[in-house]
Amino acid sequence: MDTPIIQFKDFSFKYNSQSAPTLKHLNLQIQKGEKILLAGPSGSGKSTIGRCLNGLIPNVDHGEIAGTCLVNGKDIAKTSLFALSFSTSTILQDSDSQFIGMTVGEDIAFSLENDQTPRAQMHAVVDKWAKELGLSELLKQAPQTLSGGQKQLVALAGVLVDESPILLFDEPLANLDPASGLKTIKLIDQIQAELHATVIIIEHRIEEVLAGRVDRIVLIDDGQIIADQTPNELLHTDLLEKDGVRLPLYVKALKKAHVDLQDIPLLTQVASLPTTNAISTKLTHWIQPQSAEEQRKTIPLLTLKQVGHRYDKHQRYPLEDVNVTINQGDFVSIVGQNGAGKTTLCRIICGFIANEGQVLFKDQDLAQQTIKERAEKIGYVMQDPNQMISQKMIFDEVALGLRLRNVPETEIKERVLKTLKICGLYPFRNWPISALSFGQKKRVTIASILVLAPELIILDEPTAGQDWKTYSEIMNFLRQLNQQGKTIMIITHDMHLMMEYTNRSLAFAKGKLIADTTPLELLTNPDLVAQASLRKTSLFELAQHYQIPNSADLIATYVNSEMERDHHE
Repeated sequence: MDTPIIQFKDFSFKYNSQSAPTLKHLNLQIQKGEKILLAGPSGSGKSTIGRCLNGLIPNVDHGEIAGTCLVNGKDIAKTSLFALSFSTSTILQDSDSQFIGMTVGEDIAFSLENDQTPRAQMHAVVDKWAKELGLSELLKQAPQTLSGGQKQLVALAGVLVDESPILLFDEPLANLDPASGLKTIKLIDQIQAELHATVIIIEHRIEEVLAGRVDRIVLIDDGQIIADQTPNELLHTDLLEKDGVRLPLYVKALKKAHVDLQDIPLLTQVASLPTTNAISTKLTHWIQPQSAEEQRKTIPLLTLKQVGHRYDKHQRYPLEDVNVTINQGDFVSIVGQNGAGKTTLCRIICGFIANEGQVLFKDQDLAQQTIKERAEKIGYVMQDPNQMISQKMIFDEVALGLRLRNVPETEIKERVLKTLKICGLYPFRNWPISALSFGQKKRVTIASILVLAPELIILDEPTAGQDWKTYSEIMNFLRQLNQQGKTIMIITHDMHLMMEYTNRSLAFAKGKLIADTTPLELLTNPDLVAQASLRKTSLFELAQHYQIPNSADLIATYVNSEMERDHHE
């Protein structure tokens, strides 16, 4: 057998800032040309393994190494970051930290310029990858002006031009719309075949990654490898769920219908499932026919009339002519292709940017109000909690907005403690924020908005990059707030989140609102799915595979069963 391109031999690593090792006695071999998925809960050590592969450990992140890690024959403890950069190219989760060029075109071309590639060849390579990733019309824009998903595609293009033997993807799907995510997975397969590269993917969204070929899943927990198996072998065990990793939806549905997974030879794709009457019968018996929902009385809260915005003349799709009314008590998902205007719309509502048209809150024109005045009615929670947090202690962070409004300190204490109880943060009220997990920090940012008692809360990708445990905690908490009467709007690329938690979906494509409907109706409309760069979930595929006449009933049954589970937990 050939020498592995990556080898961990009884490898341990402890950051200087920590008292215990993050990685413990790893033994792992990866052959040239393999595609490996690193999975596990947040904090398990996946990203630390990635930082070993690209040389950030020990060259940037210093600490104690025991054992050996060889990357393309080089010992990382004895090799410079520059030398390792020729072996491993990395697509980071935080795209902003990866940009170098003033424009998208310059950024993609950066490594080619460093290698003194002839200008004509450089233009041809940049144009090739820009076209492949749908970036051709953005080449003259500054990367920082793009949407989160577009930024990720630019970072991907900037790395692909290098053609390194090892490609490391750290959460490549976190900010991509479903259709772009699927295209990226297929593209990674294509690139691997063309370049004969070794691909390492760090990702929470296992089902989406399995849309492409994966040789092995290496499951990490507490800095140790607890499984190193083919996807099919691992899906036949309960190790993923035990480790807090989300199973593919169709696998969970089969389990809920009491189908014995051991009777199914291949579980990695819906199309590979055996079309036996026994499985079809169990699914049919499990499905509960859904009765029509009662029409509740609607009270308008937020009304948009011909709302639009254009950032500059290079913007691909300006937001335009949005007409919609959000009612009190709505739980709305805002979905659609990257760059279609979802975040722009929410920034308009909050008053962060100017707009065409009218934004009315309870029939009052918000154009006459300052951002501060709008913030008393509308709360906005950013995707990254670290961009919102400015205080060292949890209590002070949640109290900050009230203090800026000169609320008496006695009232502040009462309101903050009450809000911390609602958010499940009361036991940590005297803790420093630095001691919290990412998910807990996200709750702190929600609490800092909730304490101001806004009538509408807007959240930008609250679950992006979250492991299944944190994802469930955040979403179940938001569901409780909604049940208590809060109106909530969420920007998301997660079709499961849209189906399970929200009762209304606004779909955007090319800067326009193309649908205002229920999640089920949206996902059962092929034209809207295609236009908004969405993707039908594997539950639809499961219904079609077993010729179940009403896929909506299967999906609703699944969603209801998850809600019941969450309620009991």
